[in-house]
Amino acid sequence: MAKSALVSIICEDRTGLIAAITSRMFDLGINLGDTTFAVLGTGAEFTTLCEIPDEISLGEVESELLELPELENAKLTVSPFSFQAHHAPSGQITHRIEIIGDDSPGLIARLSEVFGDYGANIVRLNSERIPGASGARYATRIAVSIPKDKEQACLATVANTAAQMSLTCRWEASAKE
Repeated sequence: MAKSALVSIICEDRTGLIAAITSRMFDLGINLGDTTFAVLGTGAEFTTLCEIPDEISLGEVESELLELPELENAKLTVSPFSFQAHHAPSGQITHRIEIIGDDSPGLIARLSEVFGDYGANIVRLNSERIPGASGARYATRIAVSIPKDKEQACLATVANTAAQMSLTCRWEASAKE
């Protein structure tokens, strides 16, 4: 039997970081589930929901990871995960949306309100600054679960919201498994 845990690491970004973390976890017999990684400025964030063998304590996992040279000065937490490890229906991605354009303060707040109005759930969100000759541009990518009966109205409202902010918007339906 295994226990569910959430491992969260914030550290300096460097080449080989993911390989070092995941190799050590594999050596410990840890099975990774939902996992995210992002470079944030010169730092990095790695988060995983995983299954840890019962014979290994959460403290041992933390100690083993902190021994990695790649995680020098890292902020690392290993904590029990008390929620279900499998996605609920609202966690199933139905659409992937990409919005690109000049810096638009409030964009994520406005889009979040639109999704809430249509009962849609944001499953993943990534926004990054893209340097360009004309200044900062942003690419925002959102994976969302939209109720079938509201998807056309929701997507039209998202597109209108982006257009009002002079941003381009495109989306695609996710492949059904």
